[in-house]
Amino acid sequence: MDTGHIIVFVTVPDRDAGAAIGRKMVEERLAACCNIVPGLRSIYRWKGKICDEAEALCIFKTRSDLFGELRDRVKSLHPYECPEIIAVDIKDGFKGYLDWIDGATGR
Repeated sequence: MDTGHIIVFVTVPDRDAGAAIGRKMVEERLAACCNIVPGLRSIYRWKGKICDEAEALCIFKTRSDLFGELRDRVKSLHPYECPEIIAVDIKDGFKGYLDWIDGATGR
């Protein structure tokens, strides 16, 4: 069953950056909530170099029809040149929670 809801993952340089972006997304009703997971260590290739950096992860819950707006808004607020902004479909879930997402993102 496709629920029409998604989880969006966004890595940020630290928990403060995540809180600022997360708060905006919730205030603007582009996401129902944002969980911020500090303490990530990301190892990646960027512009020909191997990087090893501390980061935090934002986990947004929202409706799939809001992804384009959320993606563009996060990009406008994000300090990275090429931020990770990826969406994963929520296949199924507790109806009460999914209904809450709808209500919290309703416009």
